[in-house]
Amino acid sequence: MFEIIPGILEKDWGEIERKINIVKGFAKAIHIDIIDGKFAPNATFLDPTPFAKYTKDPSINSGQGIFFEVHLMVAEPTQYLKSFADAGFKRFLGHIEKMSDQVEFVAQGQLLGEVGLVIDGPTDLSAIKVPYEDLDTIVIMSIKAGESGQAFVLEYLKKVETLRSAKQNQGQFLPIEIDGGINDRTIVESRNSGANRFVANSYIFNSQNPQAQFQILQKQLLK
Repeated sequence: MFEIIPGILEKDWGEIERKINIVKGFAKAIHIDIIDGKFAPNATFLDPTPFAKYTKDPSINSGQGIFFEVHLMVAEPTQYLKSFADAGFKRFLGHIEKMSDQVEFVAQGQLLGEVGLVIDGPTDLSAIKVPYEDLDTIVIMSIKAGESGQAFVLEYLKKVETLRSAKQNQGQFLPIEIDGGINDRTIVESRNSGANRFVANSYIFNSQNPQAQFQILQKQLLK
């Protein structure tokens, strides 16, 4: 099953809320990027509390609320898990590059919802030290993590191909999420490489009609 997830990376709650309100009528899930200024030079809004207004809104998506996932581009992401879970987030994605204990992150995340590991564009798959079967998803960055609007790096899709091939050989399916530079062309290349979830930021929001852009991406996946 393919899924397009609008991604939001902002410093101000007002802009985050504006974008949530743009996509909440047509997106089933939203991807929130969190950066602490240590993982990358820039920093985003870090307070999870205001999100509860949307994660627990029974009027959205047939009374279920929006499914929120948090992308933790932070040092020691395990320390952020509980506060975002308390705010209603359901999926926790932690970068391994500044994570001292992958096993602990996964174990704590599993107690709170779905959990996945994220590897930055230049990072090799071998850096993942947790068995794939312990994960709900793996996120492959198709850019250097930290800022939206970057150009897609095609060679990073080799990791998606390797991962999907390995899981198919084992007769297993693991959701693979691709994040960074997704547009109407790169979403097809990502799908063909084996990804089934696609985080789109600039392509959706840098448009006069975000819903139309979202629908274009959906149509591309059917080709």
